[in-house]
Amino acid sequence: VVVVAVVLVVVVAVVVAVVGVVVVVAVMLVVVVSVVVVVALVVVYVVVVVFVMVVVEVVVVVVVVVVIVAVMVVVIVLAMVVVVVVAVAVVVVVVVVETIVAVVVVARVVAVVAKVVVVKVGVVAVRVAVVLDDV
Repeated sequence: VVVVAVVLVVVVAVVVAVVGVVVVVAVMLVVVVSVVVVVALVVVYVVVVVFVMVVVEVVVVVVVVVVIVAVMVVVIVLAMVVVVVVAVAVVVVVVVVETIVAVVVVARVVAVVAKVVVVKVGVVAVRVAVVLDDV
């Protein structure tokens, strides 16, 4: 039973590690996409600056800055949400596994104590039978 609990802990740890790697890769992909979007926005900005008037240029600068800030805020918020979700999942898994291990250990202790009690009661019963037989 203890071996099964240990194997369960190892399997859960491996699953959590794999999920963590997938989450990190997903966050990195989000960052790469945001960088590509920022580069595209900068290229569009340069083209617009070359071909439009100063007033339109100011409007485009404001829009580009707002879009860049919005993209970065979304990326940061998504990354934080993913990290919090993974952390909560890891804590829940660890608590569940530790609870299972604790229940297994308590069950083993109760089984050993029960065996000792049964043996002691049996010994006392034999002694009582011997005494009654002598009488």
